[in-house]
Amino acid sequence: MISGFFSHIYSSKYINALKFTEFGLTPAILEGLDAMGFENATPIQEQAIPKIMNGQDILACAQTGTGKTAAFLLPILHTLTESPSDYIDTLILEPTRELVMQVDQQLQGFSYFTPVSAIAVYGGRDGHSMEIEKRALKQGAAIIVATPGRLIAHIDLGYVKFDKLRHLVLDEADRMLDMGFAPDIMKIVNELPRKRQTLMFSATMPGQIRKLARELLNSPAEISLAISKPAENIMQVAYAVEDEAKIPLAELLLSGKKQLQRVIIFVSTKIKVRELADRLARRGLKAAAIHSDLEQSEREERLLAFRNGSLPIVVATDVLSRGIDIKGIDVVINFDVPGDGEDYVHRIGRTARADASGVAITFVNRKDRGRFKRIEELIDTQIRLLPPPPEIADIPVSKKQEGPARRPSGGPKKEGGDPNAPKRSGGYWKKKKKPNT
Repeated sequence: MISGFFSHIYSSKYINALKFTEFGLTPAILEGLDAMGFENATPIQEQAIPKIMNGQDILACAQTGTGKTAAFLLPILHTLTESPSDYIDTLILEPTRELVMQVDQQLQGFSYFTPVSAIAVYGGRDGHSMEIEKRALKQGAAIIVATPGRLIAHIDLGYVKFDKLRHLVLDEADRMLDMGFAPDIMKIVNELPRKRQTLMFSATMPGQIRKLARELLNSPAEISLAISKPAENIMQVAYAVEDEAKIPLAELLLSGKKQLQRVIIFVSTKIKVRELADRLARRGLKAAAIHSDLEQSEREERLLAFRNGSLPIVVATDVLSRGIDIKGIDVVINFDVPGDGEDYVHRIGRTARADASGVAITFVNRKDRGRFKRIEELIDTQIRLLPPPPEIADIPVSKKQEGPARRPSGGPKKEGGDPNAPKRSGGYWKKKKKPNT
C-alpha cells in the first residue's frame, strides 16, 4: 500500500456500473466471473459487450487498463457456449508474446466452467511447443490467441484451416502496425472467410488504423474512451535531472522504501536497463531487468516474481508498456522521457489499474524538455516539475547536456501560481501535496 508514504491519492471507482449479470451471459460464464471476483463492468465493457453479442463489428479506442480484454472475450465465449464449434472459431491477434500469454490467462479464467477450448500460439519457446500448437490447430481449438509471425509459420506449413471461423479480434492494433505487422495481418486476413465478425481494439486512432478498419470492418460500431489521457487517479510528477544524476536519483528515491510493493522503471535502451538494474541490485534493492534479449523462460520467471511480489522492482524497456496487467503497481518511473505522448500514457498506465491509485515519476533532462512539454500538451496537463534533491544537486553535468532550462515548479509562477507550493529545497518524497485530480 502506498498510503502514508505518498500523500492521499484520489481513487475513483465505477459508479452506477452495469453488473455482468445484466448482459444476459450464460450461467457458465457468470460462474467463472464470480469465481474471479468480477461484478461490475467497466465503461468499455458496458458499451462493447452488447454490440458484440448483437453481431456488430467494433472499432474501439480505449485507454490501457480499461478492461478491453474482457470486453471482447466474454461475448465471444457466450456465443461459443450457446453455439459450440468443432473448428477454429475465433482468432485473436496480439503484438507480443507477453500479451498473448496475458489474454490466454484471462481466457482460462473466464472459460473455466465452459467446454470452450483454446490455445496460445507464440514463439520464443522450445520445439515441443510448436508441435503442441500444430496439434491444437489441426484439431480445431475453438479460440486461437496468437502473435502474427508465429501463426504465419503454421499457416505456411499448410494445416491451418479457417473456413469455419466466425470472429477475428485485432487487439492493440496500433502497436501491431507500429511494429511492422501490417503485411502479416493482411496475409492472415486473406486466409479467413469474408463473412465474419471483426473486432478492432486500439489505444490510439491514427489515420493508418482508420484505413485498416475501412478495409477489414463492415459498418462497425465505434467506441471511443479517454483517448490519450492518463487515468485521473495517477499522481504525476517530474524531476529536472541530467543523465549523470539519474541513477543516483533512482537509488535515492527507492532505497529504504519498504512500503513500495511493486515499481516499474522504464528505460529507453537495453544497455541502460542492465546498467540501472545492476546498480540497484548492488545497492541492496531487489531489482531485475526485463528486455527482449532475455530467453522467454527468463522473462516469464521474472514477470511471475514481479506479479507475486517476490521481486518488487523491475527495470524494463517498452516491452512492458502495453497490456501487461499486474495489479498493485505503486509507482512507474520514466527514467527517460518517452518518445511521444501515447508511449507516456501507456507507460504510466501500468499503475492505477482499474480502481487503484498510483504515482508516475519522469526524469527530464535539459534536451528532453521540449518533448516533455509536447506530452503535457497532448494530455492537457501541466505536470509538476521538481528540482533535484539536495543529495544529488552537486553531481557534475556534462557540457553536451547544458542548454536552456525550464524553471522547476518549486518557486512562484508569474501567473496562476500556487502560493502553498513547496519551495525548491528537498526531495519530492518528503513533501505532502494534493493529488492531481
